[in-house]
Amino acid sequence: MATLVEKTEAETFIPLKHVDFLVLLVLMESERHGYGIVKEIVQRTNGQIRLEPGNLYRYLRRLEERGLVAEVETRPAPEADDERRRYYGATELGRDVLNLEVGRLRALIEGFDSTGLVPHEDARS
Repeated sequence: MATLVEKTEAETFIPLKHVDFLVLLVLMESERHGYGIVKEIVQRTNGQIRLEPGNLYRYLRRLEERGLVAEVETRPAPEADDERRRYYGATELGRDVLNLEVGRLRALIEGFDSTGLVPHEDARS
């Protein structure tokens, strides 16, 4: 007979959608406004992933509704800021979810890596 194991709140979000994963990764480093999130994702993915601002705000709204991201009150100096910008940060739950997802992805890659199925950089040459 199988035993039911109750999931923690953070575990109920796993697996994350790839855009949610990227947004949380960026917000782990620091709080950012929407355009700053878009720019950081483009930079960190070497231009492979480009989010449209309208889509990003839908993702942020969903993450906020789920309690993974929150709008923050902290703002940079007024001369370095636009008062219309909204800044976001990862919540404690968002950080927990991201940590679980990183662990899940690492285990997945390691499991397949032991089979020789995961390509390595030197294999591209």
